[in-house]
Amino acid sequence: MLVPSRGLSEFEPRFTPEVAHLMATQGPLRKPVSRQQGREFRPKTAQPEVQLEQAAYSASPSAVIDLSFRDSRQPSLQRGKARASRRNTDPLANLDILLSQPRGFCAGVVRAIDIVEQALEVHGAPIYVVHEIVHNRHVVEGLREKGAIFVESPEEVPAGGLTVFSAHGVAREVFRQAEARGLRVLNATCPLVTKVHNQARRYHKRGYELIVVGHPGHPEVEGHIGQVEDPVHVLSTTAEVNGLVVSDPEKLAYVTQTTLSIDDTREVIEALRERFPKIVGPELADICYATQNRQNAVRTLEGEADLLLVVGSTNSSNSNRLVDLGRQVGIQAYLIDDAGSIDPEWLNPKTRVGVTAGASAPEHLVQEVVERLKEMGASSVKEMDGEPEAVHFPLPDLQEFGSKS
Repeated sequence: MLVPSRGLSEFEPRFTPEVAHLMATQGPLRKPVSRQQGREFRPKTAQPEVQLEQAAYSASPSAVIDLSFRDSRQPSLQRGKARASRRNTDPLANLDILLSQPRGFCAGVVRAIDIVEQALEVHGAPIYVVHEIVHNRHVVEGLREKGAIFVESPEEVPAGGLTVFSAHGVAREVFRQAEARGLRVLNATCPLVTKVHNQARRYHKRGYELIVVGHPGHPEVEGHIGQVEDPVHVLSTTAEVNGLVVSDPEKLAYVTQTTLSIDDTREVIEALRERFPKIVGPELADICYATQNRQNAVRTLEGEADLLLVVGSTNSSNSNRLVDLGRQVGIQAYLIDDAGSIDPEWLNPKTRVGVTAGASAPEHLVQEVVERLKEMGASSVKEMDGEPEAVHFPLPDLQEFGSKS
């Protein structure tokens, strides 16, 4: 009896007369019968793919045939994965793209990047940058390729080295460290952040106990804290306001992290004013225009977009906040580093995809996302209406330290 090794009782092997004659007259064959010598298996039921790779036949009734086969009715795991992959990359008909406006770089980010790039052009590499110049991986890697070296402290910079302070600003102690090492410093701190530094110092000089409304550990917040010598309170929720212990409730002042919007800080500031009626602080209008404008633009996508893609790096505070805001208004939202981060599973036919970018994400990444969505079936691209921005911050004198030889 011929027994298939994988239990294919429904398949009946058939042999040509020549093979049958050899089996009857010469006994066991020492070589496998080739596909040319034997006929293909033809199952009684319809059309699974069966491949006879190798068979050894014997005249003995107990001979065993070793069959290697593939049955199309029972696809392998690999074939299943391949089919799933093909489904995921099939073009999606009627996919619409809605480009949020404004989006991407703000004036402070443009200024900081320009300082590093032009300093490299004027003075040559290397140029040392304390902290990431802005919170975007692509920007940092691009500047590193041009000759920028990113460090965490002036103490890592060779004596006399040309050093740039990031857009988020630094504590006064960092300036002192740079001076002690004889470093040549270009300050790329955003002018709006510098304004907050000045406010913090003025309040401290007048004897106020200082509160920073922001996220603990964020580089900008660390810079604000470092503007004064005395302890500073950092908080970001109304619960923290309720638990706050201060030295003199009559002598309090607050400043805010610029990468938070008016909406992000309103509740906390109102809670501070309610609990400490004599607290002083800047007007809400002093908060960064770019953060508020980008959040307002996301709100306009409510009811317009089914999906929101926010271009930005994971350590970008304002990019993460755009994701949070999208979800708050009922849009499925994801933070993506670039076009390669788009998961096809997020998309369906007729999906309306909103696209925006945090204040530290370059526009070319947005356009690459648009091109990737077109490859996946996007049929239209629409620029949404938004608040126009015409803010420009001048650069410092980059020739001050002499040009490269």
